[in-house]
Amino acid sequence: MLLRWTPHDRARAAAFTHTESWRVLRITGEFIAGFDELAGIGPAVAVFGSARSGADDPIYGAAREVGRRLSEAGFATITGGGPGIMEAANRGAYEAGGVSIGANIELPVEQGLNPYVTLPLNFRYFFVRKTMFAKYSEGFIIFPGGFGTLDELFEALTLIQTGKLGRFPVVLFGTAFWGGLLAWIDSDLLGGSKISPQERRLITVTDDPAVAVLEMVECYREKQQTEQGFGPGADWDLGAPRRAE
Repeated sequence: MLLRWTPHDRARAAAFTHTESWRVLRITGEFIAGFDELAGIGPAVAVFGSARSGADDPIYGAAREVGRRLSEAGFATITGGGPGIMEAANRGAYEAGGVSIGANIELPVEQGLNPYVTLPLNFRYFFVRKTMFAKYSEGFIIFPGGFGTLDELFEALTLIQTGKLGRFPVVLFGTAFWGGLLAWIDSDLLGGSKISPQERRLITVTDDPAVAVLEMVECYREKQQTEQGFGPGADWDLGAPRRAE
């Protein structure tokens, strides 16, 4: 007897891909794929900022220098993989011969990966992608940006505040851009006892790429010294920059 695959059979099979069970499997698959790709990258720093900053914007040049300095210090650079600030940081890392990671996200209007990514990742779910940023980064450097940039900033601060992340530096780049937000935090959040002075000190702001990267280096050194029992004055080498294969 010849088996027949009817249109009804096809429709019933296809319907499974729209169930909650299938969605759980797809989410699990994204986590596994991300963990597999990033588990061996070594110390890394995530850089966030606007996708709308052009190459002629001074902030683009600053992000490019941050990517270069991160690679020279031995860090991999992780961004969302798109244009603007993300491209600039990936470009600096790429040009310095370092690991340049782009964690892209599916959007209604596809942004695509910038050409300076050496380790590309693609995600459907924002929360999976955000887990990769937090899990595999030693800290965040956050340039001027929009809602997505602010989302990453405040989620990181919340995770640190609630003890879900350990010693994790958060650097805001651009004092003029962030000044209004920080003034509000000081007056309404700190002044209104919504956060503590210690929690306010979780944020560092600078206009200097060297300062931003040094914050990451010093925090990583302190973390390694604590975990491995080195004394306060011990020398620690992050290692030479590496390019993803």
